[in-house]
Amino acid sequence: MLDTAAAARPQGLAVRCARAVLSPWSRLALLVVLLAAAGACVLVFEPQRLISDGWPRQLGGAAAILVFAAAYGLCTAAFVPRPLLNLAAGALFGSQAGLGAAIAGTVIGAGIAFGLGRMLGQDALRPLLRGRWLKAADGQLSRHGFRSMLAVRLFPGVPFAAANYCAAVSRMGWLPFLLATALGSIPNTAAYVVAGARASTPTSPAFLIAMGFIAVTGLAGALVAWRKRHHLRGK
Repeated sequence: MLDTAAAARPQGLAVRCARAVLSPWSRLALLVVLLAAAGACVLVFEPQRLISDGWPRQLGGAAAILVFAAAYGLCTAAFVPRPLLNLAAGALFGSQAGLGAAIAGTVIGAGIAFGLGRMLGQDALRPLLRGRWLKAADGQLSRHGFRSMLAVRLFPGVPFAAANYCAAVSRMGWLPFLLATALGSIPNTAAYVVAGARASTPTSPAFLIAMGFIAVTGLAGALVAWRKRHHLRGK
């Protein structure tokens, strides 16, 4: 009997330790640590400069596009601003190939963030969605995932990382999230890629149109955000 009780105690301790490690709040703490480490690595090593300035000359063709897309996704998941990466894609590969590489990298980065948020943060954060606006946003993303995420991607005022993790906390499915990300990111991404590809000829019509599109959408996003802010203050 004593041997059985002694054997049961370590097993019970191991189960409790496993539950503590795998608990929602432990996983959320791990997510915070991972994101903080990624942000610190970006500040110290500046990987966006490696993509644009230190690209291996011997790497070309389809392999270069695939490697760039993977690096783009990792950098985006680590909070490197997408406009810088889009400009680099255009400068390195031109308008068409650069757009393909940037969109592929965007989807990869969004998928990484969505997966991390879903596995490590959803269980801990969903019980905290108690406010009226939080519940409304969660319900919109959960019930109308594709349509809502498509609108978010088309709207330039919503931070990319914030949209990824908000979607991960909701009950949105993987396919609507990734498909809406790919389609909704095309217009703004294309403008930056074209600007990067034509940066050497700043007076060309393509460059001027791209910069005009970026300026107009940025101004529109700031105006909508300002109106929403005052609308919420009024309530």
